[in-house]
Amino acid sequence: MFSIIIILILSYLVGSIPTSIVISKLAAGIDIRNYGSGNAGGTNVYRTLGWKYGILVILLDAFKGVIAVVFVARLHFGEIPFENPTPFDDFTFIQLLAGVCTIIGHIWTVFAGFRGGKGMATAMGMTASLVTIDVLIAAAVFLIMILSFRYVSLGSITAAISLPIILFIRENFFHVHIEGYSTLIFFTIGVALLIVYTHRLNIKRLLSGTENRIKRIPFLSKKIS
Repeated sequence: MFSIIIILILSYLVGSIPTSIVISKLAAGIDIRNYGSGNAGGTNVYRTLGWKYGILVILLDAFKGVIAVVFVARLHFGEIPFENPTPFDDFTFIQLLAGVCTIIGHIWTVFAGFRGGKGMATAMGMTASLVTIDVLIAAAVFLIMILSFRYVSLGSITAAISLPIILFIRENFFHVHIEGYSTLIFFTIGVALLIVYTHRLNIKRLLSGTENRIKRIPFLSKKIS
């Protein structure tokens, strides 16, 4: 039990690393939460400091999820001291727990007054370590929505919701065996609901027509007014 507690704490701390705040202070000497939307995430960095810093923050946030699942979870040794309720082996179950703690850490970071980002990049990073193909398809959905409507929030929400749908379609219609599907489908639904919750203000702005749009997508499109 002690090793599991250590893994959960470390995963939370990894997720809590405030990458957007660190990058914005190093690059411009500012706290990104005082600019733009006030969110400590890659999208706000993108709008405030430019696409290079924005993409860097998004990649770093995604990497936090990978670190927890691939590396921190490996600190577990022996059998888990409780019943494993999933069809996964014990280690993969620990990976799921580590991933969830990382997402929670990113959203409610202990290093920045519990005011973090919205968890999308970190969630995609940790799930990509478990169901890579499905996450790549969800990423394609994200890009399509961005190119079509220029709303990052809409792309994030749609991609998060699409992930369990993609899992369901591949497993039940294309008969692709996805290991631990019966657990992953509920896990990804939970993550999607969390992402929708963290984007609740964005949803209000989308419905009212006041949400900020991306004016230019590097390498892919021209700037729009």
